Amino acid sequence: MRTSQAARAGQYVALLGYLVFLAFPFLWLISTAFKPPRELGSLHPTWIPENPTLANFRQAFDEQPLLHAAFNSLVAALGAAVIAVLIATPMAYVMARHRTRLARAATGWVVVSQAFPLVLVIIPLFLVLKNLRLINSVPGLVMVYVVWALPFALWMLVGYVRAVPAELEEAAAVDGAGRLRTLVSVVAPLLAPGILATALFAFITAWNEFFFALVLLKTPEKQTLPVVLTHFIGAEGVADLGPLAAAAFLATLPSLVVFALIQRRITGGMLAGAVKS
Repeated sequence: MRTSQAARAGQYVALLGYLVFLAFPFLWLISTAFKPPRELGSLHPTWIPENPTLANFRQAFDEQPLLHAAFNSLVAALGAAVIAVLIATPMAYVMARHRTRLARAATGWVVVSQAFPLVLVIIPLFLVLKNLRLINSVPGLVMVYVVWALPFALWMLVGYVRAVPAELEEAAAVDGAGRLRTLVSVVAPLLAPGILATALFAFITAWNEFFFALVLLKTPEKQTLPVVLTHFIGAEGVADLGPLAAAAFLATLPSLVVFALIQRRITGGMLAGAVKS
């Protein structure tokens, strides 16, 4: 009994340490965003600003077009999430219901594609977008985000489709419904939580993405928010710490809010995707 209690206490201590490890960067970011320049350069930094100020936020908006960059990020993230879900939903249905060689090959592609480093695929993507004349355009970036989000979207949605009893589809077929009608009227409503979770996860991934946007977007008016944040760092690598922290804090908020809203659905999707039937 004592051994069990000690093990449980050790687990709680480890979990608490992990939470502190995760929360430290964000808490320090908030603290830095509200500190005046004098406190930012102090040799004895404090957690709580002694003289909190909003000057860093005003300076950040004055120096960089944060609202326009946020709009670009919003368009790219929403477009990628919607298109990825529209493509992944019927594909996931086929992969879950028809265990053919092609479906197994597609499942293997989903797993293997997650191991590809971004540097490996950026040159082929750049050449394809160049031929399509989509370099330095938000639609081109949306196309890249859709391709990058599809494997994970498929993985999540396949688990949700397998959780839907096949008997419901058989009953719809007996009533004369075709495959498309069954998917739209029977399966899709039951998949609504999974579709929502998948779309929001794709949105978060696209909102936070930096590497593709840095390479593919050249002009300032087309750049997304993560790229614009790098403009607070000078040519010699010296960061304008206060405005950078303020802008980074504002850029992080949407992801945190969305993730807080869907964390249970995401966990459910991952668990469903891990179940084999």
